[in-house]
Amino acid sequence: MTSARRKLHVWLVACAAVLGTGIASAQTADQTYKPTVGQAGKDVVWVPSAETVVERMLDMAKVTPQDFVIDLGSGDGRNIIAAAKRGARGLGVEYNPDMVALSRRLAEEAGVADRATFVQGDMYEADISKATVLALFLLPTNLNKLVPKFLALPPGTRIVGNTFAPEGWSADASEDIEQDCSNWCKALLWIVPANVEGTWQLSGRSLALTQSFQKVTGKLTGGDAAEGTLRGNEITLKIGTTTYTGRVAGDTMSGVVVGSNQRWTASRR
Repeated sequence: MTSARRKLHVWLVACAAVLGTGIASAQTADQTYKPTVGQAGKDVVWVPSAETVVERMLDMAKVTPQDFVIDLGSGDGRNIIAAAKRGARGLGVEYNPDMVALSRRLAEEAGVADRATFVQGDMYEADISKATVLALFLLPTNLNKLVPKFLALPPGTRIVGNTFAPEGWSADASEDIEQDCSNWCKALLWIVPANVEGTWQLSGRSLALTQSFQKVTGKLTGGDAAEGTLRGNEITLKIGTTTYTGRVAGDTMSGVVVGSNQRWTASRR
């Protein structure tokens, strides 16, 4: 093995180890490989997003050169390559080694190989903790399995997807794409919310909150119902006739009462 090939081999093994894939050798790009729409994967079939949908997803996520974008089940790499063209760094995790080789070749051809990395691995085992954006096209059955990883991401992390959502999740924003798209043409955005589940002390009273992704419901001691929404660390909470806005920082929430200069603070037990 030449020195260059040995370095490449070591680098790929290191990437795979981080992702928990156990990959032991580099894949050689097959210059003639062409994937077929609908071809079977490990537990998905490959259907690429239209380029217009990809671009709109990245627009909705407001991808910038400061972002690190991850795609799970990255296929031919189009989500990551498109993000890299915007100056972002990206990582695609794909189970099919031929697809990985194809993605690397396409990234080279696009001139973004220095920012677009592709590794062979299991998307369920991938480390996504460093992502600021996830750009995905997966079925609900796949997304549902990934929900615990999504919710463990820092509040404010953006997740964009094509058409499908995890069970029970409402999108923070959605858009139907009509231009140059005939199938699977809906771009969806979710902002990972802070965790506010639990019992809080607010103005000397107990506020019990339950949470379903960005939706919050609960009850204040004395019978006043509470409902609200989260967008990252930002919370809007209506209790009775009073609306509170503010930010969540771990076990503390604080902000202002809408329509007044009164400030409020709540702490979680």
